Amino acid sequence: MLKISNIVSQIDSFVWGPVMLVLLVGTGVLLTVRCNFLTWRNLPWALKKTLSKEARTKSRGTGDVSPFSALTTALAATIGTGNIVGVATAMVSGGAGALVWMWISACFGLSSKFSECMLAIKYREVNEKGEMSGGPMYTMKKGLKNKKLGAVLGWLFALFAVIASFGIGNMTQGNSIATSVHATFGVSVTMVGVVITVLALLIIIGGIKTISKVSSVVVPVMAIFYVAAGIIVILGNIHNLLAGIAMIFKMAFSVKAVGGALCGNIVASMMNAAARGCFSNEAGMGSAAITAAAATTDNPVRQAYINMTGTFWDTIVVCTITGLAIASSGVLGQIDPSTGQLYVGSALTIAAFSTVLGKAGGYLVTIGIALFAFSTILGWEYHGEKAFEYLMGTHKWNMIYRIIFSLVVYTGATQTLELVWNFSDIANALMAIPNLICMILMSGEIAKDVKKFQKIKS
Repeated sequence: MLKISNIVSQIDSFVWGPVMLVLLVGTGVLLTVRCNFLTWRNLPWALKKTLSKEARTKSRGTGDVSPFSALTTALAATIGTGNIVGVATAMVSGGAGALVWMWISACFGLSSKFSECMLAIKYREVNEKGEMSGGPMYTMKKGLKNKKLGAVLGWLFALFAVIASFGIGNMTQGNSIATSVHATFGVSVTMVGVVITVLALLIIIGGIKTISKVSSVVVPVMAIFYVAAGIIVILGNIHNLLAGIAMIFKMAFSVKAVGGALCGNIVASMMNAAARGCFSNEAGMGSAAITAAAATTDNPVRQAYINMTGTFWDTIVVCTITGLAIASSGVLGQIDPSTGQLYVGSALTIAAFSTVLGKAGGYLVTIGIALFAFSTILGWEYHGEKAFEYLMGTHKWNMIYRIIFSLVVYTGATQTLELVWNFSDIANALMAIPNLICMILMSGEIAKDVKKFQKIKS
């Protein structure tokens, strides 16, 4: 078993290596250029539309949920432990400058997120139940000129999405909740597992409409809650803020990146940060496009702009708050007295928040991890369900999927399954390959639709 675990771990490192990251970021660069930088130029307009009253209604076009609910459900899946643990890990392994490379990857990720969502809405279908079904698998099947290639890519994407939904979108999140709550509050992992399983079952059983209703409340509240706490920490360490920002930019472009100890060269820092950024906002992975396809809209481009802002909120806002809180706290590169090792992961973020908020800082970060991770479970259930529906060719088995998915949360919360986690991490990365190939092949169509909408934008 150990040998298999090592092999899977090595495969995991390979698929999330330089080739994958170049493909992810490179596709974003290509799409940004082909779209004449309109995704960047229209970001302020997109943010305004996202926050408008109209986005909370289903008054324009057809769909299952409002434009805002489609965005928050997608954000539920993307704003997760990566925003707290992932940022801290990137800053330890790649230095404080890792934050800059996360920003850069996010800028190009805007175009990837926009493109996959636009295509998913354009090629979505209405299933036998009258619900919207869409995502990269439908785009590949219907949009690619080579139908055989499209069918193969679509099937592979759906398969990897289902596998990833149980791992990255379910068990790892349940485990993060259980372990963090146990460490901070002393509640047994079994009790935590039972509670989150029951809650997940009650919400998930209602499908996308129930999930979107919960997400449209939980996601904004949890994001505001965490950002507000982070700002308090930053202001409490305001005397160190300029030095922290200077350190971030200095380390981003230095030959050696140092996070308390020598951590490697600029290329390693770039790759590590880009990986964490892509993992956090999932731009280019194709997952958010599945939820976007459920949105009520009269134009795929309009909704794609709204869903595109998910990358902005996830990385430019939430990840930045975590990064600045850590950089200004002075704990990066310090030793954790309880372990005798460098502060890493959630412990680093807790230590940073505790410099201003004291013991309450640990409580706040733990609550943030729990809320973020639970919302990820909800969002990923819908992603996996629609991929499962595509593979089965019917919606009739969806309820069984929902029940099984909910029950698996308990397994993740109470068991350490490193092999399963690595395997699902591989599936998560492999989702991106057919999605990126599809977007590259259809980049001309994407650019054409964007420029056409620019003339009628309102």
